[in-house]
Amino acid sequence: MTEREQQILSLLRQDPLIPQQALADRLGISRPAVATHIVNLMNKGLIRGKGYILAEAPRTVVIGGANMDITGIAGAPLRQGDSNPGRVLASPGGVARNIAENLARLGLDVRLVSVVGDDLHGRSLLEATQRAGVDVQNVLVLPDAATPTYLSIQGPDGDMALAINDMDALARLTPARLVGCRELVRHAGCLIADANLSEDALAWLFAEAQAPVMVDPVSAFKAERLRPWLARISLLKPNRLEAASLSGLPLTAPHDAPRVADWFHEQGVRQVVLSLGSEGLFYSDGHSSGWAPAVLPAGGIVNTTGAGDALMAGLACGLQDGLPLEESARMAQACAALTLATPMTNSPILSRAAVEACLAQEPARSFN
Repeated sequence: MTEREQQILSLLRQDPLIPQQALADRLGISRPAVATHIVNLMNKGLIRGKGYILAEAPRTVVIGGANMDITGIAGAPLRQGDSNPGRVLASPGGVARNIAENLARLGLDVRLVSVVGDDLHGRSLLEATQRAGVDVQNVLVLPDAATPTYLSIQGPDGDMALAINDMDALARLTPARLVGCRELVRHAGCLIADANLSEDALAWLFAEAQAPVMVDPVSAFKAERLRPWLARISLLKPNRLEAASLSGLPLTAPHDAPRVADWFHEQGVRQVVLSLGSEGLFYSDGHSSGWAPAVLPAGGIVNTTGAGDALMAGLACGLQDGLPLEESARMAQACAALTLATPMTNSPILSRAAVEACLAQEPARSFN
């Protein structure tokens, strides 16, 4: 599919009876252009008849945090205890929400299960997420809760110096509230969760899940919630701190990665991807393993927030496409690079075409 066809298909999934003129208005193109794209989608078998009956695609259900990201970027090296000049940006965020948006931009049928408050931030989050192509019908809106917020301070190099997260509202995503999503979860083609979920919510998810469950640990502290469920995880993507916290093994150098990955396999995790920042990804499925080197944006790193979520989305997309873990890891690195190049938490230009172009410019390399 072309990028425009992906956009039209995402809008049709949200409203199968939407008029062509409404599609044209949403996309800023002419109605005849929309008609041409729809004919192309029909020829490709993605639309099967009147009323835009869509070919069934496996649904990806993403469960976890949605929050507003507020990012301060210093214009010079940070000075502790002082006011630092720079820029302050606000954008939709949250690990699960970011993963869902990135997957929708890559053309997948994505449903988000999360919770927001009935406030300005919550309404903004839902609108932006839906506009990106994510189905948000299963996001709970609580009138007596504040929408979760993530505040980060970054140096001029874009690297995070400090962050504070206010995710209290997510604790109210309890099994009792998740019951309404039971059929959605049971019939998902793929499930992706983050460790922002409470221990009870994770227990409910693994009890109901029938599809493979991929997990992002979020942080070393929250990763501990995953310990009872490691044998049920199909893919785990920890960073250096998260992997060391769970395994109890050092991960200070690349040569430590195989031993750490083996520990996760011994606990039952089927696929492990260790994210080591500029040193790349170490991937392993227990039979084969290797390195996917980091892909850096041509203009340099602008912002690191959200890059790990884009990486997780690239892994999930590649694996759902039937790609081997090695190729999925390369796709993931391209998704991360596109996000590193933007000041926002999610890259507005992320698409299959953009990923392919990024990979075409990046020579195949191996880690030494």
